[in-house]
Amino acid sequence: MTLIVAATSTNTPGMSVALFAGIALLVAVGYGAACYVRPFTACHRCNGTGTAPLTLWKRLLRRTTGPRALRGRHDCHRCTGTGLRLRIGRRAVNHLRRTRRAGR
Repeated sequence: MTLIVAATSTNTPGMSVALFAGIALLVAVGYGAACYVRPFTACHRCNGTGTAPLTLWKRLLRRTTGPRALRGRHDCHRCTGTGLRLRIGRRAVNHLRRTRRAGR
């Protein structure tokens, strides 16, 4: 005896679009809430340390002892030494606020 399974779907295209739009709206609201609660995140360039990472060439040439051992470590250019950066969503909110305020 052979089992035959029909490959039919009961979903209509309109239902799939509505479901996708609902999930996208839920994700956007969740990300907006996260940006409101925690507007800063760790800098990707320095991993939140605030100091610029050494390139491979600088690591090979760096001295490990002596008064010049720490020379070459400077503030990260992306986060200016804080180790934090604004999230993209928070930047968008700040831009919209400034635009609205300028329009008044």
